[in-house]
Amino acid sequence: MKQTFTYHITRQDAGKSVEHYLRCRGFSRRLLIRLRKTENGLCLGADGELPVYTTKLLAEGDLLTVRLPDDAPSEHIVPVRQNFDIIYEDRDLMVIDKPAGMPVHPSQGNFYNTLANGIAWYFSERGEPFTFRAVNRLDRDTTGLLIIAKHGLCAALLSEMVARKEVRRQYLAIASGKTDEEGTICAPIARADGSTIERCVDETRGEYACTHYRRLVYSSENDCSLLLLTLDTGRTHQIRVHMKHIGHPLLGDFLYNPDYRLFRRQSLHSFLLSFTHPLTGESLNFSAPLPPDFCSALGGKVSICENLAAFPAE
Repeated sequence: MKQTFTYHITRQDAGKSVEHYLRCRGFSRRLLIRLRKTENGLCLGADGELPVYTTKLLAEGDLLTVRLPDDAPSEHIVPVRQNFDIIYEDRDLMVIDKPAGMPVHPSQGNFYNTLANGIAWYFSERGEPFTFRAVNRLDRDTTGLLIIAKHGLCAALLSEMVARKEVRRQYLAIASGKTDEEGTICAPIARADGSTIERCVDETRGEYACTHYRRLVYSSENDCSLLLLTLDTGRTHQIRVHMKHIGHPLLGDFLYNPDYRLFRRQSLHSFLLSFTHPLTGESLNFSAPLPPDFCSALGGKVSICENLAAFPAE
């Protein structure tokens, strides 16, 4: 999807080359190489009509127009209509509320039932090419919020923000038993021996992993705790592995706690997402409502909004 950006050069940036200026704004070297090969990819002038090289030195008052090259569409992803909610959309990104049972990417045995298929269908209906770029990922049975970047620049900027921990995420989970009111789990995680999927706590081979949690609700009827969790790290299955490690595994987790009395899938929900828009600078904050199976497992004890303050305090 082609996008155009115009930058007004200030006195502070005067004297910088086009390449230096754009690198400071998150353009990767790879993207700059593509822009050099794109007709009218880099131009100066009020109407963006004067092509320039990346070595061009900018002057105060210049208007630099950047026309991103068209993305190669994700042709291997078959457009198939899927059910998911679009929480937010602008010209640069989307925020999706993903349901349970939907993989994010196609894989063996999942060629037509993924979020990628649904996004491809959404844009094909609008007659727009689209390259699928999921910025954060969720397991097939984890519900809730994730970000889709619409073009390469947005994807690169968001990926850098994730690496710098500037994309803040909070999760809700229902764990077996009554947990402590709050706690921090620091336990290294490694791949389990003999498995390509399962992870485990391993003090010798594991990578550093840290999870914070707070108990919001305890259901004595079903002996389970609703938890609000934040992660200092993003290891595969981190919440699921850490909660099992302290003796409170998530309900319905086929790998770590196959107890299906209340859930047919792991009880994990990407609840809150907040970040600064990488291109507009706008502060964005989103939350996804509790899924029906969470409400059912809690026996109606879902009036918890007053307990969902930002945690831990920043």
